[in-house]
Amino acid sequence: MPAVLALVCATALFTATVPLFRGWFDLYVYYGTVHSWVWHGGRIYDFVVPGTQYGFTYPPFAAVCMLPLALMSRPVAVGAALALNVAASAVIVRALLGRMSGWRGYAVVGCLFLLLEPVRDTFSFGQVNLVLLALVLCDSRLGRWSGAATGLAAAFKLTPALFVLHLLLTGRRRQAAVAAATAVAATALGWLVAPGPSARYWARELWHTDRVGAPGYVSNQSLRGVLARLGDPGGTALWALAVLVVLCVWARRVRRADHRTGIALTGAAACLVSPVTWVHHLVWLLPALALLVRSGRYARSAVAHVLLCSSVVWIWRFDASGPLGFLGSNAYVWLAVWLLASSPRPAAPAAAQSRWRGAWDAP
Repeated sequence: MPAVLALVCATALFTATVPLFRGWFDLYVYYGTVHSWVWHGGRIYDFVVPGTQYGFTYPPFAAVCMLPLALMSRPVAVGAALALNVAASAVIVRALLGRMSGWRGYAVVGCLFLLLEPVRDTFSFGQVNLVLLALVLCDSRLGRWSGAATGLAAAFKLTPALFVLHLLLTGRRRQAAVAAATAVAATALGWLVAPGPSARYWARELWHTDRVGAPGYVSNQSLRGVLARLGDPGGTALWALAVLVVLCVWARRVRRADHRTGIALTGAAACLVSPVTWVHHLVWLLPALALLVRSGRYARSAVAHVLLCSSVVWIWRFDASGPLGFLGSNAYVWLAVWLLASSPRPAAPAAAQSRWRGAWDAP
């Protein structure tokens, strides 16, 4: 018990003093966009946070889902975002690792979860990544509606769309059809509610990937970010080739994988191929980390966890030149590549299989 309390205190001290506080910035983008749209006759993609160049970047369906923000004050919106992320975190931990052995287990796992930089940033920005991950992880539990949660996540934000292809590649054709139909229906709802912004998003905004920020910024831990920090050698052609290679590796591995491994591989691949993968988007690597733990690779999972807690990439925030800068500023990219290439198959030690049996399994 003293060791657990010490870990809780150390986690609280760390999160209060070491990480950068993001000031709910993304939540205020959502909040300002919805309030401008509902109360002031503004357009979804014209709003920018005062003093910045940043505005709403998700499909219109996401703005429709966020309409309740129009009825909230800023403090209430912050509280609602925190509560939603706490609930999503509980769902994710339960889905990935199953039931803990008493409150000590929950306390330890909760601390380790909160220390992860993508998780910290998701809370601090007021982001939605944990909610979307929870939807994808729980999707297989929906019975005849399995696929619907993945479709909603893909309609809300494009990164989870790769999980629809995962369902198709692994022979879950009915679930893939439900996911695709749900995504199309949700997108149609967004078009019905906001036809002008929908036409603008799908015709223009979607293709301007630099509208969310400079692709070479160190927080962009994707293949596109790596090439941008190198000065874009080969331009779009080299990036397209790198994406194609990753997708081929992913498709080959995921076709031979069980459900858990497939989810882990898809999360890693999605982070790599997205044009922009900010650090807080890396919550999609959590299934791969959990898979390492569940398969008994404790040393590897510890190394991956420490790296993803370290915020090491920010050392090269202002200068990523030279060999060390190339390696360090892209540290999370190399982690995603490693997880994609070496995520373990289900052949885990018997003790580890017994310990983790019963959670995060598809029907």
